[in-house]
Parts: sequence; structure tokens; C-alpha cells
Amino acid sequence: MIIELLVNAVAVFLAAYLLQGVEVKSFWSAILTAVVLAIVNAVIKPIMIFLTIPVTIITFGLFLLVINALMLMLVDAILPGLKIKNFWWALIFGIVLSIINAILSWIIL
Repeated sequence: MIIELLVNAVAVFLAAYLLQGVEVKSFWSAILTAVVLAIVNAVIKPIMIFLTIPVTIITFGLFLLVINALMLMLVDAILPGLKIKNFWWALIFGIVLSIINAILSWIIL
């Protein structure tokens, strides 16, 4: 579990480095972002997915990207070490974060 959190933190740090609309102040902020994002994804995201099932079905699952962006914006509102400019940067950040996380998990784990 600790290794997964560190992989997520590296993915957050790399994604923020690649995107100019996202700023992570330090690697410790990236670790804290990974922890808070894991908690938000475990608690709030399932509720959001359940409440938006009709929209998700109508959009063939693409609305899940919007939910991911909203979860990232919630983490941005909670943490002072993470700054996301707007919703569109959060959407792009979520996509890039997922790709980097998948690559790192495949290499490390």
C-alpha cells in the first residue's frame, strides 16, 4: 500500500511537471495529494458514480472523466500544496495522471 501511494505521488509530481495548468509545490505535497486523493476516491467517488448512473450510461461512460476531474478539484480545494487552474486542466490532469500511473505501476509493480 505504501509503494502504491509512492507510485501515485510520483505520478502526481510528473503530471504536474508536464502540465502548466497544474502546480504541486513539493514532493511532500505530491505525497499528501496522493493520500487525500485515495481517501476521496474511496469515500466520495462511489457516491458520485451512483448518483450519476443515468448520465454515465447516456454518455457511454465518458462522464466518469468529469467525476475524476471533480474529485481532483475537491482535492485542490482541500490542499494548499496543489493548484489546478480550472476544470479543463483538472480533466487533462486526471487523464495524464491515469496514464502515468498505469505506466509506473506496470514498470514498478
